[in-house]
Amino acid sequence: MGTNYKILIMGASYGSLLAAKLLFARHTLKMVCLPAEVELINKEGIRVRMPVKGREGLVEIDSRKLPGNLSADGPGAVNPAHYDLVALAMQEPQYRSPGVRELLDAVAKAKVPCMSIMNMPPLPYLKRIPGVNADACRGCYTDPTVWDSFDPRLMTLCSPDPQAFRPPEEKVNVLQVRLPTNFKAARFDSDAHTAILRQLESDIEAARFDTGSGMIELPVKLKVHDSVFVPLAKWPMLIAGNYRCVTREGMRSIKEAVHANLEASRAVYDWVVRLCVSLGAAEKDLVPFEKYANAALSLASPSSAARALFGGAPNIERVDRLVKAIAAQKGMQSAVLDETVALVDARLEANRKKAA
Repeated sequence: MGTNYKILIMGASYGSLLAAKLLFARHTLKMVCLPAEVELINKEGIRVRMPVKGREGLVEIDSRKLPGNLSADGPGAVNPAHYDLVALAMQEPQYRSPGVRELLDAVAKAKVPCMSIMNMPPLPYLKRIPGVNADACRGCYTDPTVWDSFDPRLMTLCSPDPQAFRPPEEKVNVLQVRLPTNFKAARFDSDAHTAILRQLESDIEAARFDTGSGMIELPVKLKVHDSVFVPLAKWPMLIAGNYRCVTREGMRSIKEAVHANLEASRAVYDWVVRLCVSLGAAEKDLVPFEKYANAALSLASPSSAARALFGGAPNIERVDRLVKAIAAQKGMQSAVLDETVALVDARLEANRKKAA
């Protein structure tokens, strides 16, 4: 066994998936979340349910039965300098909320390496992508100033490919995985910080789950890559699927967004792939459309972005706007994406008016 790390996870919903995987090794994890979540997690831990190939139903991981140590706290009770790694697992608009904003700034100033598992790449990460003018993308962020204290060398991005949700009928410490694919992280600038990721990768790889009738391997691994472009593999999926759940009439499932008009979906997907390749990504780092379209068949509910929009949210993560802005820097444009951005803009405008 390697070192036991102290890891701070900001966000308890999607963050639970990463936490559950890391608790198989003897790491000490602290989750930053809302008061009701703090109380429940400290009392009962977390539950993560996931499908496993060749098994009926879902396997449930109960954090209390794992060798690692998990606790939760509010943002004001945490000193980031005490941690080896910080995982950013909240939705991008949440980082400007009171308490969270101050903690994020303290993380930046403590110079702790950060790994984001957000769909929206943190602004400092964009600075690591050659050929992207990150400053020209500030308008795509709910509040770009929350990222100003970060050193880009201490920020990495991990493609949040696994799809998960909180079942509405369950307590807030339950997360259910719908699509158990892998987290794909880019390395850090420094070898020492990258070594932390590589150890977590091998810890997760080595983990086995006791079903009561034998030890099994669980899906959802962490894969560490040398290329800064690998985590961008999520972009074509988000643009062809997640954001196209938003229609004039209302929201639709990711499956429907992709399969209602497969050719239109393929065209916009391949356009985003071309954009990533024009930035410097290798074709092999990206997911072929067929593979994504096949995975989308199991995504029978709308994306979290669409659910938030139609639930009245005044802000959501705007990867759609970000991709449009970066494409414009490269002289590229997509009518399908333009229409999506306009639909989301209009819905947000309406939500903000209603909230005012």
